[in-house]
Amino acid sequence: MEWRGAATLRPGRLRYAGAIAPAAEHAHHAVQILVANAGELVLGDADGTRLACRSAVIPANVAHSIVRGVEDGVLVLLAPLPAAARRLGRALSAVASWTRAAAAPPGGDAPPAPRHPALREAVRILPGLLRDGPVRLGAVARAVHLSEGRLAHLFTEEVGLPFRPYVRWLRLQRVIELVADGASLTDAAHEAGFADGAHLSRAARKIFGIAPSDFTRGVRWTVET
Repeated sequence: MEWRGAATLRPGRLRYAGAIAPAAEHAHHAVQILVANAGELVLGDADGTRLACRSAVIPANVAHSIVRGVEDGVLVLLAPLPAAARRLGRALSAVASWTRAAAAPPGGDAPPAPRHPALREAVRILPGLLRDGPVRLGAVARAVHLSEGRLAHLFTEEVGLPFRPYVRWLRLQRVIELVADGASLTDAAHEAGFADGAHLSRAARKIFGIAPSDFTRGVRWTVET
């Protein structure tokens, strides 16, 4: 089975509808909602437990796999939401808990804006720094007139992700935007600040459990701003 369907990327949210294919163990920086419109998904957790289900909510940064997909389903990724993480509970690492959480999934199209003005400025300028390669916490902290330690704390507290995973997440979003606009994966990788296609592939497999080509070859992408 291959990923075949349509996906929409907009600030704070990615929605995909179509065939959901298997994915190796991975942990992405978003809350994930999975729904099978027909049949059942088989999900696995880090302990090797497998469970068939019709729907599930998987918290951010929790290792999981899609052991068996479905021909018709919906997958939604919601950008890191600290409030949602607290509501779901940080201990939802077992596959059985994901199906219970599906009874009351987190809502919202986008995360709330950071409260701290310096963090808002850091989030604003980061997309423009991606193409230049490594993005250093110290350089961003100096640009927004904060200490590295303070900025690092604000990212974890208000954004819901440490600084480096947040930058990696931005790079992958940028790749999707560029591919949706007609760029090749190689060009998109360089434009988003990855060293090369292999670097992009490693990041995609780590975060999504699949190769970049798997979510571009059979997927029609729409980007909304």
